[in-house]
Amino acid sequence: MTASSATSAVVVGASGGIGQALVCKLAASEAYAPVFALSRAQPSVPPSVRTHPIDLGDEATIAEAAAKVGEAGPVGLVIVATGILHQDGVSPEKTVKALDPAAMATVFAVNTIGPALVAKHFVPMLARRGRCVFAALSARVGSIDDNRLGGWYTYRASKAALNQILRTLSIEVARSRPDAIVVGLHPGTVASDLSRPYRPDPRADGIFQPDISAAHLLRVLGSLGTKDTGGVFAWDGTRIPA
Repeated sequence: MTASSATSAVVVGASGGIGQALVCKLAASEAYAPVFALSRAQPSVPPSVRTHPIDLGDEATIAEAAAKVGEAGPVGLVIVATGILHQDGVSPEKTVKALDPAAMATVFAVNTIGPALVAKHFVPMLARRGRCVFAALSARVGSIDDNRLGGWYTYRASKAALNQILRTLSIEVARSRPDAIVVGLHPGTVASDLSRPYRPDPRADGIFQPDISAAHLLRVLGSLGTKDTGGVFAWDGTRIPA
């Protein structure tokens, strides 16, 4: 990935499988300096990486983290690598009868509202001139046109809403940062806590280890131009329908 060494990179959700792999690869590439790893839990990252706590459910911590990052100068890359599919009291619904408002609110808070608040506070940190990127992990199932199987109501809807936020953000950001790129990323099926209940064998065909998925995602980001802003792209570079 090509970037100016005068800009920093930020990974939000750096203690997760994909987030931690992204941080390590960015630090090793030396394409950005410094690299910030932001998460609720302390991530395991290289010594050169700067860490700071953040909680996407608490906007004050997002603002505080953005201020800390801003002290290092312009930002060239922000990746929001957070997401929720299941936890206690939350699981993908097979039928509409399973919808629960509290579970829906939890999923939307993490998958949609959280990344939107990161954009609110971190987009002002992006470099005004030259290539810069704001990306968030989305999912193929967030595509309305690609929905063939049904089910997973809340997860699908939260990612579809995220995709709309990214599309809208791309239009606004282009007015002040004409070289900026705003995109969603589908990482594929990754051996992580998110997918484990549904893909219990991490060695099965079609399942990526986090470092492989991170490598794919960074390669895709490196290939995108301003014509791609507002889109959602899979790990192999293909554009996912809206």
